[in-house]
Amino acid sequence: MGKNQSLKPPYPLILASTSKYRGELLSQLGWDFEMMKPGVDEDKVKQENHSPSELSLLLSKYKAQAVFVKRPDACVIGSDQVCTLDGKIFDKPGSIEAATEQISLLQGKIHELITAVTLVYPGGSESFINKTTLHMRPLTLSEIHTYVNEDLPLDCAGSYKLESRGIKLFKTIEMSDHTAIIGLPLIDLTSHLLKLGYPL
Repeated sequence: MGKNQSLKPPYPLILASTSKYRGELLSQLGWDFEMMKPGVDEDKVKQENHSPSELSLLLSKYKAQAVFVKRPDACVIGSDQVCTLDGKIFDKPGSIEAATEQISLLQGKIHELITAVTLVYPGGSESFINKTTLHMRPLTLSEIHTYVNEDLPLDCAGSYKLESRGIKLFKTIEMSDHTAIIGLPLIDLTSHLLKLGYPL
């Protein structure tokens, strides 16, 4: 047994998301947690003309707060990710055509993935932002079509899956935490949870 296995977490842990990607990431930390759908109207917030960083931070807060209202005994984790190029925000494409268009705009250029996380717990809240800079290779339309049809990144902002074949699209990626790319920066999140009293 590890030295801290007998220590009890200070609050139940809830992920304000039903994303399988974020759920798989959080499970790596070894703490028991629940997943709850926050029910936030993201489209409405996106129409409010926020900067990419402001948008991701606001959505992470709204998600965490929406679940915390239902579970005020818990520590709730809200997270949101924005893919941006020169201030333009790229949503999840939803179709092969839209994914092809997004990659066509990103190819040969440098863009950012901004991942914001908010923790809301009894007596407080805190937020942080992680930024990843990605340099995409120059790509032909044929190469883009091939990638999109093979990897089907239709539920990914920016239209690529770095954990899958999408890694081929990039020359370099500058990051402090590779898990941020998938949607939940585990290194910073762990630091915040340890400070709240969760056992390592």
